[in-house]
Amino acid sequence: MDANAIAKKILKGTTTIGIICKDGVVMGADSRATMDTFIAGSVAFAEYLVKVLKVQNEFYKMTEGKPLSPGAAASLLSMVLQENANPYLLELTAVQLIVGGLNKDVPELYDLDPLGGISKESKFFSSGSGSLTALGYLESIFVPDMSVDDAAKHTVKALKIAMKRDSATGDNIKVVAITKKGFKEYSKEEIEKLAK
Repeated sequence: MDANAIAKKILKGTTTIGIICKDGVVMGADSRATMDTFIAGSVAFAEYLVKVLKVQNEFYKMTEGKPLSPGAAASLLSMVLQENANPYLLELTAVQLIVGGLNKDVPELYDLDPLGGISKESKFFSSGSGSLTALGYLESIFVPDMSVDDAAKHTVKALKIAMKRDSATGDNIKVVAITKKGFKEYSKEEIEKLAK
């Protein structure tokens, strides 16, 4: 099987969303990990990337006195993805990432493809098998001065819509916000309220 056929087979499943707000960034995802039509749960490489980023961020904070900017974090992850890019191992290493946060109080959002390509997003982004449905919804509701609360509500709604139309999107919804106040992970109860 050639690299393109492998990529078409496995680059599916899960839906992730990131939205830039006037006062921060909101990101969300469902928790179903899939490969083609199988519910797989294989997220080992993504977990490895998180560990690498955490170590590098702690080292940077010790030497520079501040955390990595979202752009620096995205660049670091891009390099790791590029170093591990092997079309014949995509089944083990295929991840598409969204990196978001504040850079000097300015919200930033980056999309990283499985081979390490980076795109800086100016409004919102969605990836995964339910992304076309989610993007259609996000296009219809996005306003530049959206609040974090509104973005969280729309993130949940976009994921719910994707879950209804895509069998590879499902299970639980996770939503986080990054603002000047810090990092917030929404509880299950808060997500249920946002879904109404």
